[in-house]
Amino acid sequence: MTKEVQSLTDPAIFASVLRDLREQGLKIAVLLPCYNEAQTISDTVSAYIEILKDVPGARVYVYDNNSADNTAELAARAGAVVCHEYRQGKGFVIRSMFRDIDADIYLMADGDNTYDAHDVTALARDIIDGRANMVVGDRLSSTYFQENKRPLHGLGNRLVRWLINRIFKSDILDVMTGARAFSRQFVKTYPSLVGGFEIETEMTIHALDKDSLVTHKPVLYRDRPHGSTSKLNTIPDGLRVLKTIFALFKDFRPLLFFGSISLILFLMGAVLFLRPLIEYLETGQVTYMPTLLTSITLLIMSLLSGVCGVVVDSIRKQTRTFYELELYRHRSINSISAKAHRSQSADCHANGCAQREK
Repeated sequence: MTKEVQSLTDPAIFASVLRDLREQGLKIAVLLPCYNEAQTISDTVSAYIEILKDVPGARVYVYDNNSADNTAELAARAGAVVCHEYRQGKGFVIRSMFRDIDADIYLMADGDNTYDAHDVTALARDIIDGRANMVVGDRLSSTYFQENKRPLHGLGNRLVRWLINRIFKSDILDVMTGARAFSRQFVKTYPSLVGGFEIETEMTIHALDKDSLVTHKPVLYRDRPHGSTSKLNTIPDGLRVLKTIFALFKDFRPLLFFGSISLILFLMGAVLFLRPLIEYLETGQVTYMPTLLTSITLLIMSLLSGVCGVVVDSIRKQTRTFYELELYRHRSINSISAKAHRSQSADCHANGCAQREK
């Protein structure tokens, strides 16, 4: 039995989310990636179905990632739409979910019942209001460090948050949380390239790089129930996350990345060059040829690194231009679809009135 933790959500805000979902006819999808979650998936699915039972456009999706237990069967029995992702890794699961599922609002949580369904559902408030493209469910500001029994996980969360905020000059409160809400625009224009637990890190950096609207809402976290084990391998997955940060730093901040390397190489080359230079000024000869050649090599490498930074930064800016044009195209398509939907609804209403008059 999962330990109950009282929701942080203001009941008035929660009620307003459900009301607006109904009145605006919004389609909301709850995404639950799962791997061997038979112990908790029934409670997790049932909680969302109970909360969203009066929202016609609500669906709960469970993507089973090669579970060895009966996770998929239990999820289907609880009322979820069950799909399968056969490529192992959470990143592959999220990638398939974003491609396959069509909705106006997306809620993402874990199948281990560690997040309160009321808190996760309330994340949709900022998406409905247009204040965010991604809402981050912040565990670290609430109960994570009290509930979490794995000290290295807490240390890793702090380290990743500090690195990303330093490198990208941001103020993200929780990088690796599994509780998030997304707009349709974010989901359908997010090019996921990772396959594992580094997916949350990638989508956070993507949002920062593209200047997406990001807000944070605290969500209460409860540890897994006894017998349920985390699928996160602290050291291997932690190293993959750090590798992802390093790679995305290179891709998204190339001028700073290559410029830093260029500066380090230049300083090393300049220091080594001083010795043969001083000798030449004093004697007119250079006997430290290996030092001279090494210093020249480092200076050339510094120049090349700087040039790489400028070139790759130009390519990144061009890519950013294409991304912005894709956003305009996506918004135009959504606008046309919305008008068609309103027109269809008006015709149905008019036909219904005409039939009643007859």
